[in-house]
Amino acid sequence: MDGRVEDLLRRSAPRVLAALLRRYRNFETAEDAVQEALLAAATQWPRDGVPDSPLNWLVTVASRRMTDLLRSELASRRREDRIAAGIPADALVAPAADAGTSGEDDTLTLLLLCCHPGLTPSSQIVLTLRAVGGLTTAEIAHAFLVPEKTMAQRVTRAKQRVKAAGARFEPPPEADRAERLRSVLHVLYLIFNEGYTASSGPELHRAELTAEAIRLTRTVHALLPGDGEVAGLLALMLLTDARRPARTGPEGDLVPLVDQDRGRWHRESLDEGIALITRTLATARIGPYQVQAAIAAVHAEAARAEDTDWTQIVGLYQLLERLDPSPMVTLNHAVAVAMVHGPRAGLALLDPLAADDRTARHHRLHAVRAHLLEQAGERDAAEQEYRSAARLTTSLPEQRYLHARADGLAR
Repeated sequence: MDGRVEDLLRRSAPRVLAALLRRYRNFETAEDAVQEALLAAATQWPRDGVPDSPLNWLVTVASRRMTDLLRSELASRRREDRIAAGIPADALVAPAADAGTSGEDDTLTLLLLCCHPGLTPSSQIVLTLRAVGGLTTAEIAHAFLVPEKTMAQRVTRAKQRVKAAGARFEPPPEADRAERLRSVLHVLYLIFNEGYTASSGPELHRAELTAEAIRLTRTVHALLPGDGEVAGLLALMLLTDARRPARTGPEGDLVPLVDQDRGRWHRESLDEGIALITRTLATARIGPYQVQAAIAAVHAEAARAEDTDWTQIVGLYQLLERLDPSPMVTLNHAVAVAMVHGPRAGLALLDPLAADDRTARHHRLHAVRAHLLEQAGERDAAEQEYRSAARLTTSLPEQRYLHARADGLAR
């Protein structure tokens, strides 16, 4: 499909769904109707040309399909329950509102709906990619390396949870808005991270996920330009994704940060990310995503790995641990401390994580311990930790890298 058509469909998807939700108040069926309209457009537009009003075309086709689906549902209910035999089809449909859309604000409302607190994180991710990202079930299944049938079941369960949670297409109460927005940012962050370092499979990256996370975060930033954490998350994504061209070698093998050719980093993304976080830190209340973006900016500003200001990074991680403590923050803090105060100091920070159920069997803890043990000259212990990390990860590029490190120490 033509890239311009694909981008247009991605941007139109939430607005079309918003139009149907305002008119029909039925998320589960409306989302199915929109997906069918998007598929029809993906088939017809490259062949027949994009219509003069693409949004109206999509709303019209989706509305027709919505009507068909509602009639089908009603017929099924009539067969199952004779009590419903006298209910006219229109009774299932709320009074029709203008099918036009109110603009990009619908995207934020839809994101807040997809990230309803009554949903599990996995359901939030699936719905966000389907309803707001406009990805088909097949595309999401491909991105997460699961069969399409399995992902279809996840989509169905996610939509059922929306219905069971009583979620409505409307802005949340003002008292809940900040917390709901945090949920949205967390979901976008998770989507980006899965794309940047795939949790399983033969590839290190899933570029379609990082691109979609950045696109959606840009949309939220455009709607909330004064929100420091939205800006911080966008800056973090830009600065992190800029390294992607240098993170793999010719055979797709992982290249750690210290060994990357920084000339291959994407300069435009770096410049945009640095400028964004610099402005934000000067004007907004500090938050965890801003601190993470500041750390990424310190790395980005170093022309060579040895030029990195690790002392500044240690200070930023100390701040991050106060704002948003987590095992992964401690893990990264330990690496920075080791660069400033030596590997023993870093290893001391890791000791409590071995007793934490969230990290004890996480491959990254073993990988970082291996790295610091290697720096400390404990080759045998480092080799064993590298092999433990390789057994625990399901990412093939990470497995190859960790085995290679272990093999190098075994010689």
